[in-house]
Amino acid sequence: MLREAALLGHPQLLLPLCASVSLLGGLTFGYELAVVSGALLPLQLDFGLSCLEQELLVGSLLLGALLASLVGGIFIDQYGRKQAILGSNLVLLAGSLSLGLAGSLAWLVLGRLVAGFAISLSSMACCIYVSELVGPRQRGVLVSLYEAGITLGILLSYALNYALAGAPGGWRHMFGWAAAPALLQSLSLFCLPAGTTKAAANKDLIPLQGGEATKLGLGRPRYSLLDLFRARDNMRGRTVVGLGLVIFQQLTGQPNVLCYASTIFHSVGFRGGSSAVLASVGLGAVKVVATLAAMGLVDRAGRRALLLAGCALMALSVSGIGLVSFAAPMDSGPSCLAMPNATRLSGLPGDPSLPRGITPLPLPTTSENQGKPVLSTSKKIKLHPRAGNPTAPPLRMALSTASPAPHPAPERALLHWTALVCMMVFVSAFSFGFGPVTWLVLSEIYPMEIRGRAFAFCNSFNWACNLLVSLSFLDLIGTIGLSWTFLLYGLTAVLSLGFIYSFVPETKGLSLAEIDQQFQRRRFALSFGHRQSSAGIPYTRIEVSAAS
Repeated sequence: MLREAALLGHPQLLLPLCASVSLLGGLTFGYELAVVSGALLPLQLDFGLSCLEQELLVGSLLLGALLASLVGGIFIDQYGRKQAILGSNLVLLAGSLSLGLAGSLAWLVLGRLVAGFAISLSSMACCIYVSELVGPRQRGVLVSLYEAGITLGILLSYALNYALAGAPGGWRHMFGWAAAPALLQSLSLFCLPAGTTKAAANKDLIPLQGGEATKLGLGRPRYSLLDLFRARDNMRGRTVVGLGLVIFQQLTGQPNVLCYASTIFHSVGFRGGSSAVLASVGLGAVKVVATLAAMGLVDRAGRRALLLAGCALMALSVSGIGLVSFAAPMDSGPSCLAMPNATRLSGLPGDPSLPRGITPLPLPTTSENQGKPVLSTSKKIKLHPRAGNPTAPPLRMALSTASPAPHPAPERALLHWTALVCMMVFVSAFSFGFGPVTWLVLSEIYPMEIRGRAFAFCNSFNWACNLLVSLSFLDLIGTIGLSWTFLLYGLTAVLSLGFIYSFVPETKGLSLAEIDQQFQRRRFALSFGHRQSSAGIPYTRIEVSAAS
């Protein structure tokens, strides 16, 4: 209370503190998603993990996140956004301790499950909390900052993985460092009000929301989860918008396209470990730049403009990759190389020293954004070297003994470079479109009383679709081929373009109360074929008297 009172005397501190909450929340999310990519190799050596056990370890985070999306909305609406974030940070600390001190696979899986629950709950609560505390002019930037934090967290995890790769028990430190940004975020939260209603009680914070906080907190109806499918207050139309965005975000295949990044880098001449490093760090840097561009444009160009431009570029670029792969075929797909006796270490993605068609488990990537780890379901090929084989290469030698592959013909090299450019465009388009804007729109379109549960409901479809798309990826390649798979993703991006044009409204510059009024007065979310803009839709600006 004393800290919040101090903030009320200095309202200019609100925006920096909200920015830190959003950035650190995304940083924690991204770090937890990607840290397993560097921890898997030493974990294989310590525990002798098979392919199935590796996928169980990677996928347990997804399972925990899906569970949080199913029940987390209740906590967010009942106990408040701030308390939900603080609670999730405590849960994350418990998960990090379980991972750092784990002595068996069971403890590792439990720790990842708990960590997945925590970051999913925190991601939902952070976006809602920040969107409610700040005004329309800052909302787009600060909520999009969460997506930038995710990408920065991924890059940070890769840097720490590299630094700790040769340290004894380095994987324990990799998992343990996830608690650091969460603790810093908790410190920022202690200086912020509990939420919209509490902020509205003080006149110093009312100008940030144009008075909407007070109005939202008084005399509003109560909603149940079933109301999301009813015509009341056009809740059904809002749910169509929310579910459409999260489902199309995943069906465009962004996580699966990214798992081919190292293969494309390898095809243009980057061999061995360099292809994996460029695929992760290089594309990560592109995502950061694109997300920062989205932050600068989201409150100027608007949400619809970024979504439409992003989907159009995604459709063109992923179709380009598909067409290029017709003329210059690439590897057939990633799979898991199990090492049950932990006596050999496979090469990095794209390592030509591996047998044809065998590549190790791909690095986890983000969608967005919020991106998730990609699970492989292809048929596994297990190598069973003799235990204690004296010829097995040590860790550092195994990473550096890849033999150079012959250079491709000039025509094929040009096609491969074209695929690389298409990959960069695809990543950029997702990172300034679907990545940040989906979660921004979800935090805006629902009434405050059900915003947590509605956000969580849509988020559960996001995680479920991610699992479905990831698990079907290699089977889809085996059925229709790599080229047609990418072209199918391009078609999905075209369909998402039509959906956004027809159903997603523009919320730029509007307060949360004004957005709610628009949905109630005009069922524009379901008016097919009409371009929506804030200028063409009548609404009533809510006036709040000084007495309120």
